[in-house]
Amino acid sequence: MRKILFAMSLLIAGNSIAQDLPKNYTQLLEKVEPELIQWRRHFHQNPELSNREYNTGKYIADFLKTLPGIEVRFPVAKTGVVAVLKGGKPGAVVALRADIDALPVYERNSLPFASKVTADYDGKKVPVMHACGHDSHTSILMATAKVLHAMQKDLPGTVVFLFQPAEEGAPGTEEGGAPLMIKEGALDNPKVDAVFGIHISSQTPVGTLKYKSGAFMASSDWFTIKVNGKGSHGSQPWGGVDPIAASAQIIEGLQHIVSRQMDLTTAPVVITVGTINSGVRSNIIPETAEMTGTIRTLDSKMQKDVHERIQHTVKTIAVSSGATADVNIDTKTLVTYNDPSLVKKTLPALIKAAGAENVSESTWVTGAEDFSFYGEKAPSFFFNLGALPKGTDPSKAGPHHTPDFYLDESGFIVGVKAFCQLVFDHSKTK
Repeated sequence: MRKILFAMSLLIAGNSIAQDLPKNYTQLLEKVEPELIQWRRHFHQNPELSNREYNTGKYIADFLKTLPGIEVRFPVAKTGVVAVLKGGKPGAVVALRADIDALPVYERNSLPFASKVTADYDGKKVPVMHACGHDSHTSILMATAKVLHAMQKDLPGTVVFLFQPAEEGAPGTEEGGAPLMIKEGALDNPKVDAVFGIHISSQTPVGTLKYKSGAFMASSDWFTIKVNGKGSHGSQPWGGVDPIAASAQIIEGLQHIVSRQMDLTTAPVVITVGTINSGVRSNIIPETAEMTGTIRTLDSKMQKDVHERIQHTVKTIAVSSGATADVNIDTKTLVTYNDPSLVKKTLPALIKAAGAENVSESTWVTGAEDFSFYGEKAPSFFFNLGALPKGTDPSKAGPHHTPDFYLDESGFIVGVKAFCQLVFDHSKTK
């Protein structure tokens, strides 16, 4: 009840700055919703991996070119699209972002539009699925573009639509994602005043919006650890230095960093070992072992501290086993930081879009987003849209990046409402 009263007070306070949308706005939403669902199902059935979204990018660009007066740039950052819509009234320049890539995941459901696509990933043939909802983000932003275009004469300011490839990470040593979009000037012509982004959530009730001011989502660092031992016969471990045994101790040591060395009352820290590879035969102690994983932090000082502790822990444990170890840490994303003043200013727009009872503040999220890089160029605000079917236990919903990932499409239109209201409210109050 307290949260609802707080939200209502924000809405009342925000009415002095909120901009009413044109009278035909509701009808425009009703008209675009079936198209939104159709687009989503098309993208879902035809997913493409990061930096390989050739057909996806062309489909988006071809659609945007049917809206007279929208400037369309394609390709940007390999397969992405940037589109600019100039409103009929003065105001700010607002960017709206959607990611367009899919994942190497097998889809395990009976949906009539389920993916049957396969593609090459890291030299292997893999199934491909929109297992993180980027198909919904893309469709929501396309629908937003169509609605805002129909209201162009009443639109304050300028809207930049960012359809970004490779959010999940460019393959190998390729450039991609938000950094490449920024590098190629996506936020510079015109210069953007604020950036907004949305992410669907399969474990959040359909049609609801979740946000957090300040640090919202974690940074993501990927590490590779190579342990160098000495080979021996499996029956004579004393004749060599076992890199697998040393790796087991290193994995345990990494978890001790989290549970015994970091102040988790400041912010969460997660260290995950995702792969470990060593050896070719059960009776041979190999010379080397290699593991890879990720580090998630929500505080820049803690991020640096964790990096230093990993280097020290890994190398010390290796030496104690008679081995050596090499550690490489590569930063993939920054902390996704929601500018507090922007959140305060635009939160009433989310409340108007979804209703006060459907907007609430979230806790930390240890997942990562390369949307974080846009926040270095302009104030940014990233929030979640729920797509968990009504009456479903969140703990039983298919998590993101898994074969059972599922979204209730009935709440997608709330994302369009949120984007439209954010544009009108923020642009008008520039």
